[in-house]
This record gives sequence, structure tokens and C-alpha cells, in this order.
Amino acid sequence: MPKQWYALRSKPRKEEIVWRQSVSQGYDVFYPRLKVQPVNPRSRKLVPYFPGYMFVNFDIELTGMSSFQWMPHAVGLVTFGDEPAVVPEHLIYAIKNRVSEIAKSGGELFHGLNKGDAVFIEDGPFAGYEAIFDIRIPGTERVRVLLQLLNDRRLIPVELKAGQIRRVR
Repeated sequence: MPKQWYALRSKPRKEEIVWRQSVSQGYDVFYPRLKVQPVNPRSRKLVPYFPGYMFVNFDIELTGMSSFQWMPHAVGLVTFGDEPAVVPEHLIYAIKNRVSEIAKSGGELFHGLNKGDAVFIEDGPFAGYEAIFDIRIPGTERVRVLLQLLNDRRLIPVELKAGQIRRVR
């Protein structure tokens, strides 16, 4: 039987350990992660795209399922009934492309957001206003938007946390 992709589940916040163990045992592992700017500088800088899950490519006939069921900090392969669920190759490529796009755009909050896009401010003192996205402030999880207040024709730059805005569709 040829190699196929399977979803491997880990215990909460133990993905890194399971990933390292799987790689050290020679498995082809896809563990999608995103770079973040945590508030606490000691927090993780990379977080899993799918917390508690990663993907392993192997021949189940040769390896079996028990390698992953008894691996420390792993819960085992995702199964339906007693059958391990195969993850289609095209889905793995789609996830890789998506994670790559998110990384290039500066993080999930900024994905698809370009200068000049309309955004809605959801939180903070300007909640309820629409603004124009200007830039992502490098090295932070903050953005600058341009806000027009009342009848004033000027656009006022305002810095906000990225989580305070959402794109207007």
C-alpha cells in the first residue's frame, strides 16, 4: 500500500513534542504553524494552525497504528470507527498554500487586507466606525487605519490592535 496522509492528534499544548518525536523516528510530518507576536515576550512565537493536530505521511500497512497510539503525548491517529481517516493529498497542499499565504501577509488577522481596504472597527473607543486600512505596524500586532470623523474631510491616522478591526466585504 502506498504512503498516505493521516491526521495525528496530540495532547493539549504538546504538539511540538509529538512533532519532534515523529520526525526523529523518520516520519514525514506536516505540522502547520503561524508566527505570532505575543504580548508576553516569553510566550510561544509559533502557534499551531490546528491546535492538537498535525499530519503524518506513511504506509499504514508497514507501520501500523500502534506507533502513534503509544507515542508519549500523542492521542493517536484520527479514526472513524476503527479505521484511520486518510487526508487527501490535495487538502495537504491546500493547507500548505494557505499557511504560506497567511505568513506572507503578516499573520491571519491581515490575510487579504490591502492598503485602502474598508474596515470596520469592532472594539475600543472608535467601535462602530468604518475606516480605511493603511498599514500593519511591523513587529507588532497593531495596524494603522485612516478615520474620518463627523463632517471633517481629513483622514486621521489611528493605531489599533489588529483584533479590533475586520474587513468590510
